[in-house]
Amino acid sequence: MDPSNPPKEDQPEEPRYLDFPHLSGDASHDGKSLLNKYSSTITRDHAFPGAQAMLYAAGVPDQESMRSSPHVGIASVWWEGNPCNMHLLDLGKTVKTAVQKQGMLAWQYNTIGVSDAITMGGEGMRFSLQSREIIADSIETVTCAQHHDACITIPGCDKNMPGCMMAMARHNRPSIMIYGGSIAVGYSKLLRKPINIATCYEAAGAYIYDTLTQPDDGGDKSKTKDEIMEDIERHACPGAGACGGMYTANTMATAIETMGLSLPGSSSNPATSPSKMRECGKAAEAIKVCMEKDIKPRDLLTKRSFENALVITMALGGSTNGVVHFLAMAATAGVTLELDDFQRVSNKVPFIANLAPSGKYFMADLYEIGGVPSVQKLLIAAGLLDGDIPTVTGRTLSQNVESYPSLPQDQAIIHPLSTPIKSTGHLQILRGNLAPGGAVAKITGKEGTKFIGKARIFEKENQLDAALSSGQIKHGENLVLIVRYEGPKGGPGMPEQLKASAALMGAKLTNVALITDGRYSGASHGFIVGHVVPEAAVGGPIAVVRDGDVVTIDAETNRLDMDVSEEEVQRRMMAWKPPKRMVTRGVLAKYAALVGDASHGALTDAF
Repeated sequence: MDPSNPPKEDQPEEPRYLDFPHLSGDASHDGKSLLNKYSSTITRDHAFPGAQAMLYAAGVPDQESMRSSPHVGIASVWWEGNPCNMHLLDLGKTVKTAVQKQGMLAWQYNTIGVSDAITMGGEGMRFSLQSREIIADSIETVTCAQHHDACITIPGCDKNMPGCMMAMARHNRPSIMIYGGSIAVGYSKLLRKPINIATCYEAAGAYIYDTLTQPDDGGDKSKTKDEIMEDIERHACPGAGACGGMYTANTMATAIETMGLSLPGSSSNPATSPSKMRECGKAAEAIKVCMEKDIKPRDLLTKRSFENALVITMALGGSTNGVVHFLAMAATAGVTLELDDFQRVSNKVPFIANLAPSGKYFMADLYEIGGVPSVQKLLIAAGLLDGDIPTVTGRTLSQNVESYPSLPQDQAIIHPLSTPIKSTGHLQILRGNLAPGGAVAKITGKEGTKFIGKARIFEKENQLDAALSSGQIKHGENLVLIVRYEGPKGGPGMPEQLKASAALMGAKLTNVALITDGRYSGASHGFIVGHVVPEAAVGGPIAVVRDGDVVTIDAETNRLDMDVSEEEVQRRMMAWKPPKRMVTRGVLAKYAALVGDASHGALTDAF
């Protein structure tokens, strides 16, 4: 804030971080570059004897290592109880060994996370988005407080990746991200087809509406819906790794690789594959290159690289969550990125990936035909991706993918650019009298590009879930279900609403569209609009929509409107009163007090 300049008083200041003493970029000893630029503050001479005593106790082997070896932090978002993250401690150990072989000191630590799939549809989901900030805060804290010279992050689940990127942008020391990798594809013997985590939620809708049956393919049809559900629950997630479709985790991982902050193939190397283990070893070599060449996160987090992130997201059909995360990452790095940039890129980039949730295949399938580098190679050749951006390897993106094969001619996962699934991107930025500050729609074209229906209002997600569970949402006339007071402040926490959106798909309620000031999962698909700004809790127009109001979602004109006059909207707003805060203490209360709107990344430090 700048009180001396009234027009700027309500605008965030330029990012400004604590400046730590460190050696100059060209510092050397005996002809060798010194890589312990930050740790040398506490390890040279005897200015910090207590620090050195603690470091000897922690494992520094000798005086020479104390004086000259760089310190590399290895931050894995590890915890047990979630397949996306349960293997990351072991990946971190592999990285630590590889870093030590490079003659550096490696310090392994963890940060926290939240399983979106486990918390989906419950109160625990309110803690999901704010975990991004905790991850960023904790990695920034350890890196800076411990005087680490470099940072290798190992995330697995959705919010992990942007949290790691935001931390790297804050401390701005040489850094690399290793994505934990995707899970293998599950298989249901009763449904006789591949399944994944999203199958569980869509099957729940079919279960409620009594349409969950075995396929009519000449095979067994004797199993009950309970037996089918149990089979799906047992086999949807066969082991370690992040959710396998083009959901939020894979959206962020592919984007970050395409921005140059992870090694080639990182986003498509499966979680338990030998290639993932090899990547862990290569990361140690690459981080040393970054240190030697002084390649820092903010050197790579540029407008050009964010443009690449948007291109790959549109081409592969990535998650709406990418919007709020890219905005947050860019703001943290001091890069100007706005909602209009997403629409501009969406207008020019075709949607070409037959990947879940709207398609048939998974990241494990894409890996088998060349992975993300082969897709990058295609898009660079077409002039859609900038292949000249620098990366953590010290080479350009084009040079990184040069040795990868082109996509096979007979594969069915990535459509030719000449015959895309949709000629433009699937993410659309909508504005109108329902969302003057913007909203994000995920429209693949399979469900059409325009929807008009009567509003049915739900003040919280659990109200809609209850209506669906009791079969209250019927086939027939077009309905626009509006779930409000689920934004960053109002939720609080802007929870994802896959439980409802997937249930609608499973129940085949194609006469229904969804609008919310909350979020949707990357696994959500259908006619869905989220991230409505301003949110209901701060007095956005979504707060005064009423049952029966006619609502239009138009992806052709990028409009989101209710058929209510401006005068009537103002009358309703005059009568509106803000709701009582759900929480007043604890982490969610702090989050609600600090968080900004979704159109600016839902940041907690933009003040």
